[in-house]
Amino acid sequence: MSRQRHDNDVEIETRNVEERNDSSLVASTLIKYVAYLIIFFGLLYFLIRYVFPMF
Repeated sequence: MSRQRHDNDVEIETRNVEERNDSSLVASTLIKYVAYLIIFFGLLYFLIRYVFPMF
C-alpha cells in the first residue's frame, strides 16, 4: 500500500460551550417583560375606559 494518510496536517477546531445560568440576567429579563405587560394592559385599560365609550 503506497497510499499514506494525509490527515496529519488537519487542524481540529475545538469549541467549549459554557452554559451560563446567571440569575441577574434572568431577573432583568423578567423585569423587562413584566414592564411590557404592564404597559400593554395599561394601554388596553385606557382604550376600554376612555376611547371606546366615545363611539
